[in-house]
Amino acid sequence: MSASAPYVGVELGGTKCVCTLARSHEKILDQATIPTTTPGETLGAIEQLLERWRDEHGVRSLGIGSFGPVDLDRSSPTYGFITTTPKPGWAGTDVAGRLQRLLDVPAGFDTDVNGAALAELKWGAGREFADLAYITVGTGVGVGLIVNGKPVHGFAHPELGHIRVARRPGDDWSGACPFHGDCVEGLVAGGSIKARLGTRHVGDVPADDPVWDSVAWAIAQLCHALVCSTAPSLILIGGGVTEGQPHLVDRIGPMLVESLAGYVALPEGRPYVQRPELGAMAGPLGAIALAMDA
Repeated sequence: MSASAPYVGVELGGTKCVCTLARSHEKILDQATIPTTTPGETLGAIEQLLERWRDEHGVRSLGIGSFGPVDLDRSSPTYGFITTTPKPGWAGTDVAGRLQRLLDVPAGFDTDVNGAALAELKWGAGREFADLAYITVGTGVGVGLIVNGKPVHGFAHPELGHIRVARRPGDDWSGACPFHGDCVEGLVAGGSIKARLGTRHVGDVPADDPVWDSVAWAIAQLCHALVCSTAPSLILIGGGVTEGQPHLVDRIGPMLVESLAGYVALPEGRPYVQRPELGAMAGPLGAIALAMDA
């Protein structure tokens, strides 16, 4: 394909998929949102859109950032598959292979949150750094880790949203993760907060309600683990929960300092815990970043 053809990015999220056609992070030609329902329905709608873009514009390469867990081992027969996700119907779904076969172009594949972290490193709040952590708190909780300019991979990818953390004193709610109960995702993901609230609607819960102290504390404990493990230069926190409750991010930084108790001194001269500079575009542009790297 011609080097002048645009890139295609697919951010496959637990609630919606954002597909982007772009020549660069600043020049977006088209963008469409597709609800995440069943694999057949969702991927079928994505394929129809990508076929139209391919026929009208051509495609240089493809980037896919997917909710997970996903298989990132290129030697594995299930590379590009969603694996053990709690999202009903999606476990064992071939995402990368199916879309790459459709377009027949080079493709990059990673978690949606690693993609968002990469976009923030290239074009957002992390431009001055070679490393950062990006936490998304929404349908699930994910952490994108960039070290030396590249997403972290081991035998799998980080799943720090599923670590168990020290509970806020007095908070003994059992959590809602179907795998781990009161892991971070089980305490602070959107569905977990709804389960905790019971009959109360999240939109009716004021910012000074004690439930938000418990949510912010659990996220601060996740930040504590990040500081003591990889010591990222910056922690960014995005996702639907923090977008809907913007007061949360402002609470997390002081709670992190309290939790560290002077053992580790955070970088000075700037907020260490911040909102993503790219906002809701971090994920879609992350898929474009993966396409460019492909």
